[in-house]
Amino acid sequence: MEKTWRWFGKKDPITLKMLRQIGVEGIVTALHDVPNGEVWTREKIHELRTYIESFGMRWSVVESLPVVESIKYAGPNRDHQIEIYKESLKNLGLEGIHTICYNFMPVLDWARTDLMHPNPNYSFNLYFSFAEFAYFDMYILKREGARDSFSVEVVAEADKIHDRVVADGTEAEFNHHLVENVIIKTQGFVNGNIKEDDEHPIELFRQLLDLYKGITRDQLRENMRYFLSAIMPVCEEYNMNMCVHPDDPPLQILGLPRIVTCDEDIEWFLNAVDNKHNGLTFCAGSLSSGAHNDVVELARKYASRTHFVHLRSCHIFPNGDFTEASHLGGRANLIELVRIFEKENPDLPMRVDHGPFFDMYDEDKMGHNAGYSFLGRMFAMGQVQGILATVDNELGIEYKLPYKL
Repeated sequence: MEKTWRWFGKKDPITLKMLRQIGVEGIVTALHDVPNGEVWTREKIHELRTYIESFGMRWSVVESLPVVESIKYAGPNRDHQIEIYKESLKNLGLEGIHTICYNFMPVLDWARTDLMHPNPNYSFNLYFSFAEFAYFDMYILKREGARDSFSVEVVAEADKIHDRVVADGTEAEFNHHLVENVIIKTQGFVNGNIKEDDEHPIELFRQLLDLYKGITRDQLRENMRYFLSAIMPVCEEYNMNMCVHPDDPPLQILGLPRIVTCDEDIEWFLNAVDNKHNGLTFCAGSLSSGAHNDVVELARKYASRTHFVHLRSCHIFPNGDFTEASHLGGRANLIELVRIFEKENPDLPMRVDHGPFFDMYDEDKMGHNAGYSFLGRMFAMGQVQGILATVDNELGIEYKLPYKL
């Protein structure tokens, strides 16, 4: 598999020179300075591509070319936005970039309640607490019907949290913490709907949710089918592989329809537009955070339609909460996944994802986006490189060293 790394552009404190030194072969990035819904010009694509190539790597995957909300909920300018998307796809193809990781999640790209959850070894990981998320939904967002969206046990735990923070006078601080984690820090560092400097994130978030009032799961599916059908001729002409990212977490949240959560969902969208260019980003972390998913079996079933792989793993606690696990642990079984994908396509791009945060060597001073620390991902990359070398040895494939003396 091609060893890639998500890089956030020239302002990223993690430089391309650093990435080349640790064995990265391909870069996963986007034109983060282009606002959502605008054309990616060939000139801008060319400039960034040649900059990456000057460091001995290639621009392997676009993550992501955002699908704007009006395409997802079928707003009045949907067709216009699809035409813009097609123009950007054409320009990417002309520049030799052929793999697009995107998502069809309404409003939120991904959700966590704690971005620095302590591990027993003093490192930190991302964490999702159902009780805290229910508290956010019920007491901060105050969404109609929120209480009915969670189990009785989760609602009771959320009520206990509310009683505790009110009693000890920390309600405002706790609410700010959850708003930062759920809405701002997980979304603002990419081309998301909410920016880190937005003054009224809760109100803006409510407005975004309102766009989906009355949109059912079947309607969102139809909107995805419409979008994919519209862009497939361009994908055919310019050899563009679209690979949707699973919903993260793969659950129904905030009253929003979620349509890439499980085996049945994946099978549906692949069959709805049965074209080799319509494929999957196999995010082992997102899929393993849902107890209903057998990640290894999903990999076996969909390896031939997978265009990109995110190698990470989650651990689910008895109450349903989950956390990012070691890349050698958790539910995903990355060792077996590497075996499956190496047999299917040894050139398939993969990246490690959501590595731990290590409180050492002034890592916090470097500055990093949530889940994207340098040392943690470098550690994960080392683990995965060891897996790849071992599996390649098993399969009789020559492992690609970062350099030869």
